[in-house]
Amino acid sequence: MAGVANTWGYGAMTNSLNDIRHAKSMIFIGSNATEAHPVSMQHILHAKEVNNAPLIVVDPRFTKLAAKGTDFVRIRPGSDAAFIMGLINAVITNGWEEKEFIRTRVSGYEEMVEVAAHYTPEIVEDITGIPASEVTRIAELLATNRPTSLTWCMGGTQHSIGSSITRAFCILQLVLGNMGKSGGGTNIFRGHDNVQGATDMCVLADNLPAYYGLSDGAWKHWCRVWDVDYDWIVGRFPEKEWMNKKGFSLARWYEGVLNEEELETPTPIKAMIQWGCGSNSNSQYNRVVQALNKLELLVIVDPFPTIAAAVTKTDNVYILPGASQYETSGSVTSTSRQIQWRHRVVDPVYDSKDDYQVMELLVNKLGFADKFYKNIKQIPEDITLELGSGSLTIGYNGQTPDRIKSHMANWHTFDIDDLQAKGGPCDGDYYGMPWPCWTTDHPGTPILYDISKSVAEGGLPFRNRFGEERTYESSGRTENQLAAEGICNPGSEVQGGYVEFKEVVPGTNWKTDLSQKTIKDAIARGMAPFGNARARCVVWNFPDKVPIHREPLHSPRPDLIAKYPTYEDKPNHFRVKTRYKSEQNPDLVKEYPYVITTGRMVEHMGGGAETRSNQYLAELQPEMYVEINPRLANNLGIRKGDMVIIESPEGAKIKVKAKLTPRVDEKTIFLPYHFAGTLMGESYEKDYPEGHAPFVLGDPGNVVTNYGYDIITQIQATKDGLCKVTRA
Repeated sequence: MAGVANTWGYGAMTNSLNDIRHAKSMIFIGSNATEAHPVSMQHILHAKEVNNAPLIVVDPRFTKLAAKGTDFVRIRPGSDAAFIMGLINAVITNGWEEKEFIRTRVSGYEEMVEVAAHYTPEIVEDITGIPASEVTRIAELLATNRPTSLTWCMGGTQHSIGSSITRAFCILQLVLGNMGKSGGGTNIFRGHDNVQGATDMCVLADNLPAYYGLSDGAWKHWCRVWDVDYDWIVGRFPEKEWMNKKGFSLARWYEGVLNEEELETPTPIKAMIQWGCGSNSNSQYNRVVQALNKLELLVIVDPFPTIAAAVTKTDNVYILPGASQYETSGSVTSTSRQIQWRHRVVDPVYDSKDDYQVMELLVNKLGFADKFYKNIKQIPEDITLELGSGSLTIGYNGQTPDRIKSHMANWHTFDIDDLQAKGGPCDGDYYGMPWPCWTTDHPGTPILYDISKSVAEGGLPFRNRFGEERTYESSGRTENQLAAEGICNPGSEVQGGYVEFKEVVPGTNWKTDLSQKTIKDAIARGMAPFGNARARCVVWNFPDKVPIHREPLHSPRPDLIAKYPTYEDKPNHFRVKTRYKSEQNPDLVKEYPYVITTGRMVEHMGGGAETRSNQYLAELQPEMYVEINPRLANNLGIRKGDMVIIESPEGAKIKVKAKLTPRVDEKTIFLPYHFAGTLMGESYEKDYPEGHAPFVLGDPGNVVTNYGYDIITQIQATKDGLCKVTRA
């Protein structure tokens, strides 16, 4: 088996859901909170109604969130970077930028401005379809209603340039001076209660826990945490070099089964464990099915039989019934970086086992339980302690199980506006001790990069990661990367920028000193362990050092491809070759003229195995569908309720019911991605374990999502592909 990454989304909220209550304006781009994150709406609507904050929704589709918004901006899928860079250009052109914030806390600004200057309102209109006047109007709306809370979700990330799009979001907030402020920030809503926790623990193919990477130093750090001999870990790999190489990503694992000849190293995947994973969340799902049926072993750990169990026709499939969240306990990390304790409500029912039991049985069979459980006697408390003791990069070291449980027991003592406890056992703490929580008496960090309060009280500067100076290739200009003089948290010994702490304990730095003396020394001096630097607009180790627009691989605008081409093909991208330039065919739109985008619905979640097995939710949303604009439907001879065929350029097809609605424009169709159980109308109900098929079956939308992966993260591009639509 190979390491597989969870690459559906990335990022962490700088603020919190509750803090949105303090926003003076809000912009949501690629986010439909009303359906995907309904609990957040109480805070969003509070800001809208109490603060009179404009609620701007940018989306290809008029969503339920847009129905609650004050402003709706319809954007062509895949053109987000152009729009945001256009907003940045409009802000700067009109002199609305936050000049002092930029002067003291931002680097690479001049180089970024030069790139942004290309994206005039008129050029943005041509690329995105958004009227030029709207670009300027939205920029002014944000500039005159600060601080702005900016939120994105998978609609912003799942593109071949998703990493550039999200960087542009951050740069906009820097230019407006909205970072490190209550009511501001970049706020990435995560899809499940512990997605942030899973990301932090790096269920990823390119990192060890807490984003330590895969270098020898990172491995040695975690070997010290685990109290395991480094050479023993090296011996677990066929070759030493494999330790330092990325694994297969979740988005492309199936290439490791189907395309052995294209792999970076001869490491085809022969066996796979899918643990709480809906395989129909993968794009090009028909290829996933091919790979499932080629595996020599497939193990599924889940409370419900997933579609993978039904579509895999071989005899090498084992289903291990896993316990639900109500049947287990332990720490989880919310979208707001808060650590919470999940308490077991009931014991696991039937033959199901919780994750800890499944892991214990597996580790015992593999023969290294003595090393795996060396520091773990009491489950799950010791697991939380072990992870926290090593996760110094993000400050997981202060949230002990006792503190987390105390927060849960005394949640009523925390103020809804600032999430700080006002009296009681948790007095002064912020709810869930949002990371970084540097010590066992630190209150947590409610707002990242806030220099209005001391580090000991939950404040933070920008992190120093890239030295003290940088010379930019494009301009030849050399710039100090540390914060300007006088910019620091209250009580700091250094009144300005400074580098990260190291050598407090010889041979270590703040990230590797397991005694945590380095962190405590920094806090005692009123300083952040990771230094005090500027946020950078230029990322010199990325293909696009400043975010730019590049046309989607399957573009509906072939006239723009020459001006905004994609990247050169990238070999060895998470062990597989990834096509960019060779995939971008200007003639494709002639046969596949409609843009396809996908998203969530409030009744179902993820792959839908659980929610489609719930009788009540099944009644509320009983069938798969496609949203088609009435004018397009009329042109194609399609009526409401007709069955239609959606076909991708890769030749994959699904058969779904037509829902006619002006939510989408005449060139775009929308598919929810929660359905499974049929393929091209063929039912797999009989292939589920007897009595355990979901109440709702349907063709997976991700069968027809197109080829395409982000240049940095390899997140799948499900929001901007092409398709053709015909009546069945």
